Amino acid sequence: MRIVLALVAVALLSAGYFWLVLTWSYSTGERAGWIPKLSKKGWACKTWEGELAMISMPGATPEKFYFTVRDDAVAQRANEVMGKRVTLHYEEKVGLPTSCFGETGYFVTRVTVVDEMQLVPGVTVPAPMPKLARPTAVGA
Repeated sequence: MRIVLALVAVALLSAGYFWLVLTWSYSTGERAGWIPKLSKKGWACKTWEGELAMISMPGATPEKFYFTVRDDAVAQRANEVMGKRVTLHYEEKVGLPTSCFGETGYFVTRVTVVDEMQLVPGVTVPAPMPKLARPTAVGA
C-alpha cells in the first residue's frame, strides 16, 4: 500500500512540475528579422525548429535566433511569410527536462509581418515590396 501511495505521489508531483513549467514563462518578448529556415524535426517527438536572421545595422552580419514552434497553425503562418520581414512573439521556458518539448527554450506563439524597418531610433523606412512578375505576351 505504501509503495502505491509513493508512486501516486511521484506521479502527481511530476504532473504538477510539467504543468508548471509548460504554463509559466520565464520571459516573453519579440524578435524581428527574416525566417530562412523552419523544419519539423525529432525522432519520437516532432517539433518545428527554426531560425530567425536578425540584422542590427545594414551591412552587419546577421545574428541567428533559434526557436521552437509547438502549434502547427503558427508554423504554417511562419512558412507562409518566409522571405518577408517578421516579428516573432515568443515565451521562454526554463526547466524542461528533455528535448521532446523542443530543442530550444524559446517557443514562438505568434508571427507578424513587419511593414517598415527601423534604421535608428526615430528613423523608419518602408520595407521593400516584392517585385511582381511581369505578364508575358502569349505568342510573342
